[in-house]
Amino acid sequence: MKVLKFGGTSVANAQNIKLVLEIINQKAKNDQLVVVVSALSKVTDLLQSAAAKAAANDESFREVVAEIEKKHLDTLKELIPVSEQSSLLSHVKRIINHLETLLDGCFLLGELSPRTADTILSFGELLSSFIIAQALQQTEKNAVYKDSRELIKTNADFGKAVVNFEVSNQLIQEYFASNESKINILPGFIAQTLDGITSTLGRGGSDYTAAIIAGAVDAEQLEIWTDVNGMFTANPKIVKQAQPIANISYQEAMELSHFGAKVLYPPTIQPVLRKNIPILIKNTFEPEAVGTLISDTVVSKDTVVKGISHIDNISLLTLEGPGMIGVTGSSRRLFEVLSQEKINVIFITQASSEHSICIGILNSDADNAEAAINRAFEIEIAQNKIDPCYVEKDLCIIALVGENMKNHQGLSGRMFSTLGKNNVNIRAIAQGASERNISTVINERDVKKALNTLHENFFEENTKQLNLFVMGVGNVGEKFIEQIHTQRKFLKDNLKINVRVIALSNSRKMLFDEDGISLKDWQSTLEKGEAAIPTEFIARAKELNLRNSIFVDITANSSVSEMYEKFLKESIAVVTCNKIACSSAYDNYKKLKSLSRQYNAPFLFETNVGAGLPIIDTVKNLIASGDKVHKIQAVLSGSLNFIFNNFDKNNSFHDVVKEAGVQGFTEPDPKIDLSGVDVARKILILIRESGYEMDIDAIANESFLPAECLATTNNEDFFASLIKHAPHFEKIYEEALAKDSRLKYVAQFENGKASVGLQFIPKDHPFYNLEGKDNIVLFYTDRYVDQPLLIKGAGAGAAVTASGIFADVIRIGNV
Repeated sequence: MKVLKFGGTSVANAQNIKLVLEIINQKAKNDQLVVVVSALSKVTDLLQSAAAKAAANDESFREVVAEIEKKHLDTLKELIPVSEQSSLLSHVKRIINHLETLLDGCFLLGELSPRTADTILSFGELLSSFIIAQALQQTEKNAVYKDSRELIKTNADFGKAVVNFEVSNQLIQEYFASNESKINILPGFIAQTLDGITSTLGRGGSDYTAAIIAGAVDAEQLEIWTDVNGMFTANPKIVKQAQPIANISYQEAMELSHFGAKVLYPPTIQPVLRKNIPILIKNTFEPEAVGTLISDTVVSKDTVVKGISHIDNISLLTLEGPGMIGVTGSSRRLFEVLSQEKINVIFITQASSEHSICIGILNSDADNAEAAINRAFEIEIAQNKIDPCYVEKDLCIIALVGENMKNHQGLSGRMFSTLGKNNVNIRAIAQGASERNISTVINERDVKKALNTLHENFFEENTKQLNLFVMGVGNVGEKFIEQIHTQRKFLKDNLKINVRVIALSNSRKMLFDEDGISLKDWQSTLEKGEAAIPTEFIARAKELNLRNSIFVDITANSSVSEMYEKFLKESIAVVTCNKIACSSAYDNYKKLKSLSRQYNAPFLFETNVGAGLPIIDTVKNLIASGDKVHKIQAVLSGSLNFIFNNFDKNNSFHDVVKEAGVQGFTEPDPKIDLSGVDVARKILILIRESGYEMDIDAIANESFLPAECLATTNNEDFFASLIKHAPHFEKIYEEALAKDSRLKYVAQFENGKASVGLQFIPKDHPFYNLEGKDNIVLFYTDRYVDQPLLIKGAGAGAAVTASGIFADVIRIGNV
């Protein structure tokens, strides 16, 4: 014999019930069946609402009753042929009339007792089981209806009645011993006292009904049919990559159920646990799916963690003080108080010093518990031996569960390290001696990030998801997005990095998609986005609170650079090609670096110097390995190198500068490049990364531009001034020819002093043959004395800059 239970979503309406009937008929070909059904979806809620309204003298309870009646009559009409509906419709209406009579009584008395509430709530299962039994009998004549109240007996603790197993088991066994029907349909959730008064089995009651019957008849298997493909490695609504668990032990299932896995309620397992009866969880809407088998199976040594679960709406209560140390009975008194207030303790941890004890309870019980505890320890509090109870609300418990965890070392450290890297603060920790469960209390706002981070670490073949928030989608930004789109599959297959773009923004519009923006046609999608507001951009990134979040700044905007501090404080990494932050006041530069360490949020800016060249990374490695930089010589502006390499008798200075802008080599404001400010920022960043303290005003900037050019306030006036002062630039070019030299804009640092300026480079100098838009850097260090360390390559251009930004993103993925 097999026992099948169908939940509320499985019997939500006539269409779903037809699927249930197909499953039952298929199963009945090979086995004798007991079928337990829940109320139609949402009906129990409607019954509770009607009862509450009636007790509050609210006439609208009649509208709720009408809704309940219509729902059941419509379902019956769709399932039963018209010729056979009349008597059945009358029966349903009689049941509804009985319900309305009870509610009228509540309305007149203005009260709702637990006993009456149980009777009212029972109507959901009574109606659904009657309709389903009648529908099944249309095709299976050997199917009968049995009221489970006649079989399951309880005490009179209405609302959560306790089953009398001795009496119930005997009644169940006697009934099925004398009943040879192929299929028995029973209502779940409801029972009866020994005096014949209707009672209910509380939360998970229909599952409990099925388990009680399965245990009593020594069923071959208990099947729970629901709307998901079994138990998952995590809540699939929160963790998209959650996977069904094919096999799990009773103990593991109990742990996962206790910690929020909604498929089962822990007491469900108890009646079958004693008999070692397997439980199979199946999906009514995908009956071919494997599901989850819960049994007393041998634990696979290959699977360490079976699942990650959580409980929301938790409060943490802490009782501490010197008066608890060495004093026997403190814990007993605490738990007695909570027991008297009927408050369930979900989580317990105590310091070995006995100085404090923490308990986790539901938020709804927190205020009552706090008041009760403070009353119980009133004398000790007054004597300052114990502090008043301290309450922290809006927390969440996350638990790693696995029978085989006890045989593996380092799991706790791996769990805490994974959470810590994403700035998930752990408020409390508990682990049982069985080592089947490691539980932590965290802030509720971090639950999604924590679950996804842990699931990624323990179940997803070490694939790391990176969530990008990109600001700036001009030339470089467009190339960056193109590179991500092209390389996504390669990164996932070869580096186990899953890069998703969650947000895009330009100066006008911004776009967010928590599941990742499609990069096939992102430009048109962005244009349909909302107005770009930087403060809102930060707020949304913070609100999403995604793991491994990275803010990517591809602008040259100072106000955007001022946002870095806020991102870092939210443990959101920052990758930027914007040089403003790292060349700002030295204190601000140090502060950003410090925040990066404090909040474990990488702050990477390789493209600040040399676009995609590994210049900053090389300096970092030199310093980290104990070397010391004494002197730097560099051509750091690809745009200026392009300009002076192409400026000659046939190409005016104005035209070459214009062409550099067209090719994307200069900043949007070319004066930043030509004034030397951009080069000064770059050498300043290298000086700081080399371990020296300096601000930009300490760098001598010997500008080659006439004062009138420097004084312009917009690009139009700037280019006009270049035409006006063309003889000035031609004179510089002629002087270079006379000296048999080439013009290079050089940055230098030596003996604590730095300068930037245009120089005449002779033929025997390493800079002389620097072509196109290339950069070159010479580092003279303790180790590189006679022959400097040389880095050379393309130092400007959208594609190479984008690749440098991309490389920084991948560095974070590889951490």
